[in-house]
Amino acid sequence: MKILLVDDHAVVRQGYASLLAALIPGLQLSEAESGEEALAQVEQQIPSLVILDIGLPGISGLETCRRLRQRLPLLPVLMFSMHDELPLVRQALDAGATGYLTKRCSPDVLVEAVRRMAAGYPYIEGALASELAQQGVAPKAGLEEMTPRELEIFMMLARGLPPRQIAERLSISSKTVSNHLALLKSKLNVSSQAEMVHRAIEAGMLRVPA
Repeated sequence: MKILLVDDHAVVRQGYASLLAALIPGLQLSEAESGEEALAQVEQQIPSLVILDIGLPGISGLETCRRLRQRLPLLPVLMFSMHDELPLVRQALDAGATGYLTKRCSPDVLVEAVRRMAAGYPYIEGALASELAQQGVAPKAGLEEMTPRELEIFMMLARGLPPRQIAERLSISSKTVSNHLALLKSKLNVSSQAEMVHRAIEAGMLRVPA
């Protein structure tokens, strides 16, 4: 089995690489730290499965997934993310992902997902699969019009991150983040970041503690 693991955090990437190598005998694993690098590697050697983080600098994980599937329609792509919000899961599936796991899952679940997906089966983490089945509704007005990058920035803004930190996280300029913010306010018909937080809660993109 050949796996391409794509994550921009070297420590996280190497940790999961070591875990998978220990639990899956005979695994051939390569790594990439960006969407651009992942696309270049796939041109050279087609893996059995791509494990892809959503929050990548440069080309987003969602856009990387879309481009991978355009080039190789049968390539399984497992989105592996810290986010469990259903609108983002839906966007990942719309982008062509055939699996979705959160980084809170146990090693056994990760290995099961890898083995099933490499064998040609889709895999969505149990709790997320149940929620998708129960809440199979369209996103609130405006959210469905967002590009993958706008959705990433919207989620970060809604979580309270300032534009400067978002720019650093995504390796883009603060001006670019500000431009996205202006477009998001227009699409969502809101005038402040507080209203964006409220819209994110309405859409199920932020969980409010009981």
